[in-house]
Amino acid sequence: MLLPVIGLVGVALCGLLVVGLATVQVGVLAVVIGVVAAVVPVALVVAAFLWIDRWEPEPAKLLLLTFLWGACVATLTALLINDTAQTVGDLLLGSGNGSKVSAIVSAPLVEEAVKAVPVVLILWRRSQEFDGVVDGIVYAGFSAAGFAFTENIYYFGRAFAEQGFGDGMSSGVLAAFILRGVLSPFAHPLFTVLIGIGLGLAAQNTRSGRVRILLPLAAYVGAVFLHALWNAAATLGGAATFLNVYFLIMVPMFVGMLLLVLWQRRREQRIIARALPAMAAAGWIARSEVRLLADLRQRRRWRRQARRESGREAARAVGEYQASVTELAFLRRKRGTGAAAEARHDELLQVVRASRAEAVRLATAGQEG
Repeated sequence: MLLPVIGLVGVALCGLLVVGLATVQVGVLAVVIGVVAAVVPVALVVAAFLWIDRWEPEPAKLLLLTFLWGACVATLTALLINDTAQTVGDLLLGSGNGSKVSAIVSAPLVEEAVKAVPVVLILWRRSQEFDGVVDGIVYAGFSAAGFAFTENIYYFGRAFAEQGFGDGMSSGVLAAFILRGVLSPFAHPLFTVLIGIGLGLAAQNTRSGRVRILLPLAAYVGAVFLHALWNAAATLGGAATFLNVYFLIMVPMFVGMLLLVLWQRRREQRIIARALPAMAAAGWIARSEVRLLADLRQRRRWRRQARRESGREAARAVGEYQASVTELAFLRRKRGTGAAAEARHDELLQVVRASRAEAVRLATAGQEG
């Protein structure tokens, strides 16, 4: 109990330090403007990752902690190291060159590493919450979204402090918002999601220890390269170079990532649909529920009906039952051997039975009331 409290206090202190440093550099009003402007793109990004996570929603506590890590700890760590790299670069290469070293070398290496830390920790310490590529994408995306949120506060605030709201085209906070909030809100998540995919593939591969190490490392190298290319286009190249990188590399990468997510969601649906008949035959779920559990729209209608007929608690209980069935279906697909695997299966089976009993009880109570 003590360690989580210490961790939360540490995250909070990092957040306060980041806000304090930003306030010193650009002022209170600029930070407020930055927060307001940064809320819009981060809300879009978080909503997208929650949509990806609909089949088996990850624990809200872990998602929040991952976001806060990116927003507070990762940004503070990156800020300190990148500023140091900039200072060293100025000393070694001449004034003005340090910022290029920081943007192209230090920032990609450091930022992608610190953003990936919570994803690695969840895979290591809470492997039961990490089922594969989708989970890697979601956790990596939340960490990167937190990082981008805090970074946007600083960039939007600095733009306001230097040039006000601007004309919306070439200067000021409006121009910064168009560039970072409209054209590239998924830039940081796109880089870090590559690492999440590598970790997700490693989680699925339980046989080869070498593969479980090499896949995340290769994904990290890919994320660093993509991040460095993006920063180099913005730092060294002109408008034409940046637009070429944006449209010829980043947009296709984003489309490819979207197609991968859609394919993975369909794969998850097939895994669940295949597992449900056997679970019904074993008496763990009702046969009439197979159709309701095999489709996201049917699941949503079921929750809405439970809420309409029996209230919010009943709808929440149905949602927990649906999530537990999904988790059990995933576990049965990759089920290993040994006492630990059997114990985990029995534990999840008990959760399914208990959550179903609670959903039935609340539905019955609501209808009787």
